[in-house]
Amino acid sequence: MNTYYFIPIFTLFIAVFTSCSTDVEMYAEYKDVPIIYAMLDSRADTNYVKITRAFCGTNDNPIDANEVALIYDSSNYPGKLDARIYELKYSYGGTYEYTGRMFELDTMTIHDKLEGVFYAPEQMVYYTTEPFNANTESAKYRYRLVMVKPDGDTLTASTSMVGDEEFSIMTNGVGFQMAPTNDLGRIFFRADGTAALYEVAMQFNYREQLAGHEMKRKHIRRAFGTRTLDQFIYNAGNSYYLEYSQNWLFNTLALAIGGDTIVDPEHPNVVRYVDDFVISISAAGEDLYYYYTTNQAQLDSPVGFVSVYSNINGGYGLFSSRTTVKKAVNLSKNTRYELYGKTSWGFQEQ
Repeated sequence: MNTYYFIPIFTLFIAVFTSCSTDVEMYAEYKDVPIIYAMLDSRADTNYVKITRAFCGTNDNPIDANEVALIYDSSNYPGKLDARIYELKYSYGGTYEYTGRMFELDTMTIHDKLEGVFYAPEQMVYYTTEPFNANTESAKYRYRLVMVKPDGDTLTASTSMVGDEEFSIMTNGVGFQMAPTNDLGRIFFRADGTAALYEVAMQFNYREQLAGHEMKRKHIRRAFGTRTLDQFIYNAGNSYYLEYSQNWLFNTLALAIGGDTIVDPEHPNVVRYVDDFVISISAAGEDLYYYYTTNQAQLDSPVGFVSVYSNINGGYGLFSSRTTVKKAVNLSKNTRYELYGKTSWGFQEQ
């Protein structure tokens, strides 16, 4: 009799970095298969670890995975497991030694999960509020997860930390043009010394109010996709940049607000205010890079070969690290002039 295990695989991109799932079939006699997902962030005040288990059906007793996934007990262990994270620090000779810091993970229930493949709106997660050390030039850290299953077996995983002190956004301002142009702007940043994967995005935040209605917060966003460091343009020292079209802001706004809304009789007296323009850059660790590239190879495979990357000893999933830096930057004088003075899109200075 074949047993089919259904393992929740979460793709953790940042947009570095939302989650979804797919089903993976494994043929074996039944056994307890833990599934772990965690993205440690040295800049976060709380870090979460998702601990679940695979559920299964057989040829004789098939199940609908989409239906079973909606049942809380199908993928959660009963009660609270013994799960801890140990801090290790790089030592001479290429080894990492235990620093004496250990974080025992507690559990909490998230009540606002959106409807999806797995049960909602509640979801149990393990967490810690203990601070994680980011790598510096003189000190590098790894963190090791140890979890004891109900049957006494032990699961382990470890990851290095991204988020060193160099990682930062250097750009202070951006510029855009309304008239068609081939001109490009640049976003500069200092790379993270231990990151293997990056994602850059920029977002224009604004408010909109129609006569007689409440003010609404809105935004338009441009994500540049997931890249390795060699896919950026080298500048100098530890700095890199990528280029963006200076037509992006006005072209995208035209689609978002429908062009000339002031003279549109269906939208009279529209008033809009600029909030800010934010650049964000996410950096991810080596294990997340391997997970991402393996999944991409699977999607691109002409034969649909299923290959799952995991760095969990005794289970499946991903235990890695990531961090995000954000910076509100200035819009150029010309950009503001075109927003406020040359259009009838309703933007007003505050």
